[in-house]
Amino acid sequence: MKKVYTRPKSLKDAPFHYCPGCGHSIIHRLIAEVIDEMELQEKAICVPPAGCAVLAYDYIDVDMVEAPHGRGAAVATGIKRVRPENLVFSYQGDGDLAAIGTAETFHAANRGELITIFFVNNAVYGMTGGQMAPTTLLGQKTTTSPAGRNAARDGHPIKVCEVLAVLGGSAYLERVAVNQPAAIKAAKKAIARAFQHQLKKTGFSLVEILSPCPTNWKMSPVESCTWIDEVMSREFPLGVIKDSKC
Repeated sequence: MKKVYTRPKSLKDAPFHYCPGCGHSIIHRLIAEVIDEMELQEKAICVPPAGCAVLAYDYIDVDMVEAPHGRGAAVATGIKRVRPENLVFSYQGDGDLAAIGTAETFHAANRGELITIFFVNNAVYGMTGGQMAPTTLLGQKTTTSPAGRNAARDGHPIKVCEVLAVLGGSAYLERVAVNQPAAIKAAKKAIARAFQHQLKKTGFSLVEILSPCPTNWKMSPVESCTWIDEVMSREFPLGVIKDSKC
Protein backbone atom coordinates (compact mmCIF):
# COMPACT_ATOMS: atom_id res chain seq x y z
CA MET A 1 0.00 0.00 0.00
CA LYS A 2 1.32 3.45 -0.93
CA LYS A 3 2.04 5.75 1.99
CA VAL A 4 0.58 9.22 1.53
CA TYR A 5 1.19 10.63 5.01
CA THR A 6 4.37 9.97 6.98
CA ARG A 7 6.48 11.56 9.68
CA PRO A 8 8.61 14.40 8.25
CA LYS A 9 12.34 13.74 8.29
CA SER A 10 12.86 16.93 10.33
CA LEU A 11 10.44 15.80 13.05
CA LYS A 12 11.96 13.49 15.65
CA ASP A 13 10.26 10.22 16.53
CA ALA A 14 9.36 11.30 20.07
CA PRO A 15 6.02 11.53 21.89
CA PHE A 16 4.85 15.11 22.46
CA HIS A 17 4.55 16.27 26.05
CA TYR A 18 1.93 18.90 25.24
CA CYS A 19 -1.55 18.87 26.78
CA PRO A 20 -4.34 17.16 24.79
CA GLY A 21 -5.71 19.55 22.18
CA CYS A 22 -2.71 21.91 22.28
CA GLY A 23 -1.71 23.39 18.94
CA HIS A 24 2.06 23.24 19.44
CA SER A 25 2.37 19.71 18.10
CA ILE A 26 0.56 20.67 14.89
CA ILE A 27 2.79 23.70 14.43
CA HIS A 28 5.93 21.60 15.02
CA ARG A 29 4.86 19.23 12.28
CA LEU A 30 4.09 22.03 9.84
CA ILE A 31 7.50 23.62 10.37
CA ALA A 32 9.19 20.23 9.89
CA GLU A 33 7.21 19.57 6.71
CA VAL A 34 8.19 22.94 5.22
CA ILE A 35 11.85 22.47 6.18
CA ASP A 36 11.84 19.10 4.40
CA GLU A 37 10.03 20.36 1.32
CA MET A 38 12.39 23.33 0.99
CA GLU A 39 15.42 21.10 1.73
CA LEU A 40 16.58 23.32 4.57
CA GLN A 41 17.29 20.83 7.37
CA GLU A 42 21.07 21.18 7.17
CA LYS A 43 20.83 25.00 7.08
CA ALA A 44 18.16 25.58 9.73
CA ILE A 45 18.83 26.88 13.24
CA CYS A 46 15.93 27.23 15.68
CA VAL A 47 15.90 29.46 18.77
CA PRO A 48 13.38 28.32 21.42
CA PRO A 49 13.13 30.61 24.49
CA ALA A 50 11.20 29.94 27.70
CA GLY A 51 7.59 28.77 27.91
CA CYS A 52 5.81 25.79 26.38
CA ALA A 53 8.04 26.17 23.32
CA VAL A 54 11.27 25.58 25.22
CA LEU A 55 11.28 21.84 24.51
CA ALA A 56 11.10 22.28 20.73
CA TYR A 57 14.58 20.74 20.57
CA ASP A 58 13.01 17.43 21.60
CA TYR A 59 10.90 17.38 18.46
CA ILE A 60 12.25 19.46 15.56
CA ASP A 61 15.43 17.87 14.22
CA VAL A 62 17.56 20.90 13.40
CA ASP A 63 20.31 22.74 15.25
CA MET A 64 18.97 24.52 18.33
CA VAL A 65 20.22 27.42 20.47
CA GLU A 66 18.15 28.22 23.55
CA ALA A 67 17.50 31.84 24.49
CA PRO A 68 16.66 33.46 27.83
CA HIS A 69 13.02 34.39 28.36
CA GLY A 70 11.93 36.95 25.76
CA ARG A 71 15.27 37.19 24.01
CA GLY A 72 14.50 34.98 21.01
CA ALA A 73 14.76 37.76 18.45
CA ALA A 74 18.02 39.02 19.95
CA VAL A 75 19.67 35.57 19.96
CA ALA A 76 18.37 34.82 16.46
CA THR A 77 19.76 38.16 15.26
CA GLY A 78 23.21 37.35 16.62
CA ILE A 79 23.23 33.91 15.00
CA LYS A 80 22.04 35.23 11.64
CA ARG A 81 24.64 38.00 11.58
CA VAL A 82 27.54 35.61 12.14
CA ARG A 83 26.03 32.83 10.00
CA PRO A 84 24.12 34.66 7.23
CA GLU A 85 24.01 31.51 5.08
CA ASN A 86 21.78 29.72 7.62
CA LEU A 87 18.01 29.81 7.94
CA VAL A 88 17.43 31.17 11.44
CA PHE A 89 14.05 31.20 13.18
CA SER A 90 12.73 31.57 16.70
CA TYR A 91 9.66 29.81 18.09
CA GLN A 92 7.98 31.90 20.78
CA GLY A 93 4.78 32.17 22.79
CA ASP A 94 2.74 35.29 23.48
CA GLY A 95 3.88 35.69 27.08
CA ASP A 96 7.48 35.40 25.94
CA LEU A 97 7.38 37.58 22.82
CA ALA A 98 4.71 40.15 23.62
CA ALA A 99 5.68 40.83 27.24
CA ILE A 100 9.31 40.45 28.31
CA GLY A 101 10.43 40.17 24.68
CA THR A 102 8.65 43.23 23.31
CA ALA A 103 11.75 45.39 22.86
CA GLU A 104 13.84 42.65 21.23
CA THR A 105 11.09 41.80 18.77
CA PHE A 106 10.18 45.40 17.95
CA HIS A 107 13.71 46.52 17.23
CA ALA A 108 14.65 43.37 15.28
CA ALA A 109 11.67 44.07 13.03
CA ASN A 110 12.54 47.75 12.73
CA ARG A 111 16.11 46.93 11.72
CA GLY A 112 14.85 44.46 9.13
CA GLU A 113 16.82 41.58 10.61
CA LEU A 114 16.80 38.62 8.24
CA ILE A 115 15.22 36.24 10.72
CA THR A 116 11.83 34.52 10.97
CA ILE A 117 9.70 34.31 14.10
CA PHE A 118 6.86 31.87 14.70
CA PHE A 119 4.71 33.55 17.32
CA VAL A 120 2.26 31.17 19.01
CA ASN A 121 -0.66 33.12 20.45
CA ASN A 122 -2.90 31.23 22.88
CA ALA A 123 -3.88 34.34 24.87
CA VAL A 124 -2.40 33.13 28.17
CA TYR A 125 0.85 32.16 29.83
CA GLY A 126 0.62 28.44 29.12
CA MET A 127 3.52 26.79 30.93
CA THR A 128 3.29 28.70 34.21
CA GLY A 129 -0.38 28.21 34.99
CA GLY A 130 -2.61 30.25 32.71
CA GLN A 131 -1.93 33.80 33.88
CA MET A 132 -3.10 36.83 31.89
CA ALA A 133 -0.84 37.60 28.92
CA PRO A 134 -0.51 40.72 26.76
CA THR A 135 -2.79 38.97 24.26
CA THR A 136 -5.52 37.95 26.73
CA LEU A 137 -8.91 39.13 25.44
CA LEU A 138 -11.07 41.68 27.22
CA GLY A 139 -13.32 39.83 29.64
CA GLN A 140 -11.28 36.63 29.38
CA LYS A 141 -10.80 34.91 32.72
CA THR A 142 -7.34 33.71 33.72
CA THR A 143 -5.65 32.79 36.98
CA THR A 144 -4.58 36.43 37.43
CA SER A 145 -7.77 37.96 36.03
CA PRO A 146 -10.48 35.79 37.61
CA ALA A 147 -13.14 38.41 36.89
CA GLY A 148 -11.96 38.86 33.31
CA ARG A 149 -9.48 41.23 31.71
CA ASN A 150 -10.44 44.85 32.32
CA ALA A 151 -9.24 47.50 29.87
CA ALA A 152 -9.10 50.28 32.46
CA ARG A 153 -6.94 48.19 34.76
CA ASP A 154 -5.05 45.87 32.42
CA GLY A 155 -4.98 47.58 29.05
CA HIS A 156 -6.06 46.08 25.74
CA PRO A 157 -4.88 42.92 23.94
CA ILE A 158 -1.77 43.65 21.90
CA LYS A 159 -2.03 42.97 18.17
CA VAL A 160 1.61 42.16 17.47
CA CYS A 161 1.36 41.89 13.67
CA GLU A 162 -0.39 45.24 13.35
CA VAL A 163 2.17 46.91 15.61
CA LEU A 164 5.10 45.53 13.62
CA ALA A 165 3.49 46.33 10.26
CA VAL A 166 4.23 50.04 10.60
CA LEU A 167 7.97 49.40 10.90
CA GLY A 168 10.06 49.83 7.76
CA GLY A 169 12.13 46.71 8.31
CA SER A 170 9.23 44.24 8.52
CA ALA A 171 8.68 42.44 5.21
CA TYR A 172 6.15 39.71 5.93
CA LEU A 173 3.53 39.43 8.68
CA GLU A 174 0.62 37.02 8.64
CA ARG A 175 -1.82 35.73 11.25
CA VAL A 176 -3.06 32.16 10.89
CA ALA A 177 -4.61 29.45 13.10
CA VAL A 178 -4.35 25.68 13.61
CA ASN A 179 -7.88 24.89 14.81
CA GLN A 180 -9.31 23.31 11.66
CA PRO A 181 -8.00 21.62 8.47
CA ALA A 182 -8.38 24.63 6.15
CA ALA A 183 -6.65 26.87 8.67
CA ILE A 184 -3.81 24.38 9.08
CA LYS A 185 -3.23 24.35 5.32
CA ALA A 186 -3.11 28.15 5.31
CA ALA A 187 -0.68 28.10 8.25
CA LYS A 188 1.70 25.84 6.35
CA LYS A 189 1.69 28.20 3.37
CA ALA A 190 2.46 31.12 5.67
CA ILE A 191 5.41 29.28 7.22
CA ALA A 192 6.84 28.61 3.77
CA ARG A 193 6.25 32.21 2.70
CA ALA A 194 8.08 33.51 5.78
CA PHE A 195 11.09 31.31 5.02
CA GLN A 196 11.08 32.51 1.42
CA HIS A 197 11.28 36.11 2.57
CA GLN A 198 14.30 35.30 4.72
CA LEU A 199 16.06 33.40 1.95
CA LYS A 200 15.45 36.27 -0.48
CA LYS A 201 16.63 38.81 2.09
CA THR A 202 13.60 41.08 1.95
CA GLY A 203 13.54 41.79 5.68
CA PHE A 204 12.05 40.60 8.96
CA SER A 205 9.28 37.98 8.83
CA LEU A 206 6.83 36.78 11.48
CA VAL A 207 3.90 34.38 11.45
CA GLU A 208 1.43 34.71 14.32
CA ILE A 209 -0.41 31.44 14.97
CA LEU A 210 -3.63 31.30 17.00
CA SER A 211 -3.35 28.07 18.95
CA PRO A 212 -5.87 26.29 21.20
CA CYS A 213 -5.02 25.89 24.89
CA PRO A 214 -7.80 23.71 26.35
CA THR A 215 -6.12 23.22 29.73
CA ASN A 216 -5.78 26.90 30.58
CA TRP A 217 -8.97 27.98 28.82
CA LYS A 218 -10.91 25.37 30.86
CA MET A 219 -12.48 23.97 27.70
CA SER A 220 -12.53 20.73 25.79
CA PRO A 221 -10.31 20.52 22.69
CA VAL A 222 -13.36 20.85 20.44
CA GLU A 223 -14.66 23.85 22.37
CA SER A 224 -11.21 25.47 22.14
CA CYS A 225 -11.16 25.15 18.36
CA THR A 226 -14.64 26.64 18.13
CA TRP A 227 -13.64 29.50 20.47
CA ILE A 228 -10.83 30.49 18.12
CA ASP A 229 -13.31 30.83 15.25
CA GLU A 230 -16.12 32.48 17.16
CA VAL A 231 -14.23 34.71 19.62
CA MET A 232 -10.47 34.89 19.33
CA SER A 233 -10.22 35.47 15.58
CA ARG A 234 -12.57 38.46 15.90
CA GLU A 235 -10.03 40.16 18.15
CA PHE A 236 -7.11 38.85 16.09
CA PRO A 237 -8.33 38.68 12.46
CA LEU A 238 -6.64 36.07 10.29
CA GLY A 239 -4.87 37.00 7.10
CA VAL A 240 -1.83 38.70 5.61
CA ILE A 241 -1.02 41.90 7.46
CA LYS A 242 2.04 42.84 5.38
CA ASP A 243 3.77 41.18 2.45
CA SER A 244 6.54 43.01 0.65
CA LYS A 245 7.70 41.81 -2.75
CA CYS A 246 9.60 38.56 -2.41
